Amino acid sequence: MNTVMWALVVLGVLIFVHELGHFLVARLVGVRVLVFSLGFGPRIAHWCRGEGETEYRLSAVPLGGYVKMLGESDEEDEAPLSAEEARHSFATQKVWSRIAIVFAGPGFNFIFAFAVLVLAFMLGVGEVLPVVGSVNKGMPAEQAGMRVGDRVVAINDHPVPRWEVLSQTIKQSDGLPLRFTIERAEGPLLLTIQPKVQEMTNIFGETVRTPLIGIGPGSTTEFVTYGLWDALARGAEQSWRMTEMIVTGVWKLLTRAIPADQIGGPLMIAEMAGKTAEQGVSSLLFFMALISINLGILNLLPIPVLDGGHLFFFFIEAIKGSPVSETVRLHANRVGMFSLVLLMAWAMKNDLTRLFPLSP
Repeated sequence: MNTVMWALVVLGVLIFVHELGHFLVARLVGVRVLVFSLGFGPRIAHWCRGEGETEYRLSAVPLGGYVKMLGESDEEDEAPLSAEEARHSFATQKVWSRIAIVFAGPGFNFIFAFAVLVLAFMLGVGEVLPVVGSVNKGMPAEQAGMRVGDRVVAINDHPVPRWEVLSQTIKQSDGLPLRFTIERAEGPLLLTIQPKVQEMTNIFGETVRTPLIGIGPGSTTEFVTYGLWDALARGAEQSWRMTEMIVTGVWKLLTRAIPADQIGGPLMIAEMAGKTAEQGVSSLLFFMALISINLGILNLLPIPVLDGGHLFFFFIEAIKGSPVSETVRLHANRVGMFSLVLLMAWAMKNDLTRLFPLSP
């Protein structure tokens, strides 16, 4: 039950943020918003301040949401608009205003991810300290004399405050010798270690050549809270790394470099939301940031029906000076909707396979 609750919280917040982006920018450029809905399908509850105001809805199916604007749908285009209504219609806005409205949804997902990461670092995160927990036999670290319990203070005179920095520095060394400043019970020590380049499997299941020295982290952790400026820097760094990882993953899925059975759906998100919530607020915020960036990137894909598909048509309009024909858009939207239904069905199949694996 907790898993379902946290999944609804995560998805609800991210959908709200996405639609809020469309809503605020539409209002900013003068477009009238008819409906702001969390969820699809029949409405469960609604609220409207008065005639001509936006209707706010809570709808039955919580896997999405939408903002309905005046002059956005074909049904509204059939009904004649007064001169005053036309001024506030989405369809009559300049193309760059329409681009801004559509881009605002994914854009707010990126802004939200950055904001919650900054908040997570300010609340505090558990950092694994650069204390050696294991030394592999025959690897460069053992040959150089590194021991379990050694704390790496610096590499090439650059401070190493946490294990993540140590690991990244070694991986980015290109196999060149590194000078380690070690803190040991007997006193400080300098060790020069040349990483050994080995073939490893990355998070995408690919074999890559990676410099290693043959050490693993210990269990020494420290709960660290960051001030505003440091949290902003860490939030920006983490946002970029998440974005880079997701873009790489999407590209590898599209080019079939990694199998399609890696695609996850709502059940996988629900399971992960429950697990991260149990680990604490900061872990849940990190997870929400990751899913928010994922949502932003996927919505920017040039697939009709998604924001990226609308942006694609608007950019064509901006270049050629006239809108893409309604017939082309209609057929493209049908193809896009069919593709999305197939993708959602495939993701659900993968989720069910992971949760209920078939016996050999």
